[in-house]
Amino acid sequence: MAQSNCTQVTEFSLAGFTEDPVIQGNLFLLFLLTYLVTIVGNLGIIILIRASPHLHSPMYYFLANLAFVDLWLSTIVTPKMLVDLMSEKKSIAYAGCVAQVFLFDFLGIIEYFLLAAMAYDRYVAICHPLLYPLVMSPKCCFQLVSGSCLMGLTNGVGQTISMSTLSFCSSSAIDLFFCDISPLISLSTSNTTLSRIILTTAASLFGVSSSLVVLLSYMAIIPTILSINSAKGKRKAFSTCTSHLTTVSISYGASFFTYLNPISDSRRGADKWAVVLYTVVTPMLNPLIYSLRNKEVKEALRRLLKIK
Repeated sequence: MAQSNCTQVTEFSLAGFTEDPVIQGNLFLLFLLTYLVTIVGNLGIIILIRASPHLHSPMYYFLANLAFVDLWLSTIVTPKMLVDLMSEKKSIAYAGCVAQVFLFDFLGIIEYFLLAAMAYDRYVAICHPLLYPLVMSPKCCFQLVSGSCLMGLTNGVGQTISMSTLSFCSSSAIDLFFCDISPLISLSTSNTTLSRIILTTAASLFGVSSSLVVLLSYMAIIPTILSINSAKGKRKAFSTCTSHLTTVSISYGASFFTYLNPISDSRRGADKWAVVLYTVVTPMLNPLIYSLRNKEVKEALRRLLKIK
């Protein structure tokens, strides 16, 4: 709750990465290139899936939605970060900070549940192939995506409410390159018990539940793949899972490292680069991971280019 003698801040200053102008310039070029690849890669995946009838299947439906979320997740953070890297004053208005908190937590949870839905899709395809067309119907796929959005909305609203209970009087310097609820809680001068409870509960509930779906799915998938007699069949089954497992490992690992570990001064630098990993790097890697090793995607791209 706001303190009676507290003058609430109207803007926050962002710490960024370094004060060295040379390093800032190099980071600007690196993150700009990463963002351009992210935009082109994710838009390309979405357009390719929509334009190619051969890719109109549940797996690619989820992939298109994941690409859409990655596109916006990166856009919430990266453009502002690029501007700050080239500016002497690195700041964000209070309203802009609230918007970043809501959108980041909204889209972040959607991504986790989309990854869980993709794991379930692989489970049905590999373990129950005869039931796949019935189980993974268009209606079921739509419900899974809608449920992911509902979970994300719940988290976004919860974290925004959490931020509204915080007061910021003595300091407005966020030790990060964008507004996130965790450093804001550490910065607040008010009682943060409720906010910490909301943060821990949300991270545990949404993170653990979605990761449990992934874990249980692969606990069934791996023995099924190993029981396949054909070496070619095993390779094909594994190839549809390795890309997903790579993305899951990066996304879940980085976020769990940040939100479920105790905060300490010695870890703040590691936290910052963990956040870079899943806000900047992962949205760029996802379309590359899912396309470069996917024969169906490469074949669809070749067909589309021949048409053009």
